[in-house]
Amino acid sequence: MVVSRPARRYLDAIRVGGNGVRYGVVLLCVALSACAKTKQSGSTAADSLTQRQRDSALGASKVPGARGVQGALKAQDSVAARNARIDSIQ
Repeated sequence: MVVSRPARRYLDAIRVGGNGVRYGVVLLCVALSACAKTKQSGSTAADSLTQRQRDSALGASKVPGARGVQGALKAQDSVAARNARIDSIQ
């Protein structure tokens, strides 16, 4: 492909400038993400729930699979009750 000198200079400038802009944008994103703060005050309430409480809330909701969570909780309760009966016998 034959390209005139001014066109070649223009294409070379775009190519070099494009990479420089890309690197600048990536560097800016990295710098902004490094300086970002996360809120810790809102996450403490969710961390105070036990796994059982989270599963119970999920089982009570109307999301798909909630019945399966309720069934698993009932099975866990029945196994725990059975193990308690067996332990009390021994």
